[in-house]
Amino acid sequence: MGANSWYEWLFRGLRLFGGIYVGLLLVLLFGQARLMYFPSRQIINTPKDTGLDYEDLRLMTSDGVRIAAWWIPGKNPQAPVILFAHGNGGNISYRLPYIRIFQQMGLASLFFDYRGYGESEGEPSEAGTYLDGAASWQYLTQTRGIAPQRIIIYGESLGGGIATYLAAKYQPAGLILGSTFTSVPDRAKELFPLMPIDLIAQFQYNNLERLGQIHLPVLIIHSPQDEIIPFHHGRRLYEAANEPKFFLEIQGSHNEGFLDSLPIYQAGMEQFVQGIIPKQ
Repeated sequence: MGANSWYEWLFRGLRLFGGIYVGLLLVLLFGQARLMYFPSRQIINTPKDTGLDYEDLRLMTSDGVRIAAWWIPGKNPQAPVILFAHGNGGNISYRLPYIRIFQQMGLASLFFDYRGYGESEGEPSEAGTYLDGAASWQYLTQTRGIAPQRIIIYGESLGGGIATYLAAKYQPAGLILGSTFTSVPDRAKELFPLMPIDLIAQFQYNNLERLGQIHLPVLIIHSPQDEIIPFHHGRRLYEAANEPKFFLEIQGSHNEGFLDSLPIYQAGMEQFVQGIIPKQ
């Protein structure tokens, strides 16, 4: 191969790489919302389908968006309450396994859909999901008159970002983070190591930073087999949390680990809940 041919080959290769790089950069720059949120409008099941009583609610956010939520009462009026912020895919109808587990534990729960998910109005955004969570908190504490000392905020995956926001803003009894990342930029840098993530990131959901501001019992749940949010994110969150803090290691995939490890998961949950909200 002559020198000219070699330089031509090198130039073509660099041009191809540059085109791919710029294309990916444009996707990340202008398509971040589509990479962040995967909502489904279809309600596939309701608690009634599994024999559970529930209330189908419509809550109004402070910016005038109507969001859908389910209230599932506990076994007694003074039961602890789980305020559940779900992950970035599907909607609340995909979380019936959690609802059944919480019911078996004697807990009440409120599951809400972010704007753009399920039967909620609007389109999802980071600021919007915070307002959706705040509306759900206000429903529990103001409309239902539930004391914050009876409420545990639970964030699943992306929902951890909403959960830490609420826990830092309000004062619940405790905080649970299941399969949650340290922050969106941290995870994005692992997925796209050559991209200028800090310059283009439009989403933060900075759980690691917020945990330093939160002074209440925290439970971190994570699996070493998590294929979406690596295990070290859970460990870093645990290290950043203030005492009292607890780490529950489960086994299995990102979406199914709590079911694959159900006895361990349920025992760890019950120990945490009973430790901060004694039975009445």
